[in-house]
Amino acid sequence: APAPEAEETAPEDQRQVASWDRDLTALLGELERSRRTARDVPLPAALSATQLLRLAADPDGFAHELARPMPRPPQPAARRGTRFHAWVQSRIEPLLLVEPGALPGADDDGIEDEQDLERLKEAFLRTPYARRKPHRVEVPFQLVLAGRVVRGRIDAVYREDDALSESGGASRYEVVDWKTHREETADPLQLAVYRLAWAEHAGVDPEQVTASFLYVRSGRIVRPAGLPDRKELERLLIGNSDY
Repeated sequence: APAPEAEETAPEDQRQVASWDRDLTALLGELERSRRTARDVPLPAALSATQLLRLAADPDGFAHELARPMPRPPQPAARRGTRFHAWVQSRIEPLLLVEPGALPGADDDGIEDEQDLERLKEAFLRTPYARRKPHRVEVPFQLVLAGRVVRGRIDAVYREDDALSESGGASRYEVVDWKTHREETADPLQLAVYRLAWAEHAGVDPEQVTASFLYVRSGRIVRPAGLPDRKELERLLIGNSDY
């Protein structure tokens, strides 16, 4: 049997169907955009050392943080971390006045309460660094890598060869970062940045600078081998300049 002829659609109905089509197209487009897994997020021209570590450890997570920054609530442990760093510094420079927030590298140090802070002070006094006089403490730096500025602060720098210096030999240094977390899992990339920053500040070859983590709770000293050099650090930034 022949197919029945289609009924002619009234102009008003045609306009209604066309509006439905436009709405459907818009909704489908919005759904597609919401499901996109890739978005270009430009890397800032200036980074903190902590942000650089975050970029290296989790580029996607860092990109999400840049795209949708979330405010961080005040953390009592962060204030106690600042007080620990200030206490170490005051033992070396008793007359130094440390303002709140002046030690940006001392935040979120996993210090639970006032008793825990006192335990950390006692633990530090049992380490070799409590008996050594540092060359510099709480050293701020700005390091230019691949056209971007990386800012940070080195907890302490020790000069290792006073005897060599007196005889005209090359100076050697040790940069040290205090770690007060219970987990001893610090990223050696942090020390790579600190080592390069101090070497360029002091005008010495990075090979003349060693770098150490002091895990204050246990007293363990870790000196990672094979730290990345300037080229490797710049490659990290260039590879993640727009992601």
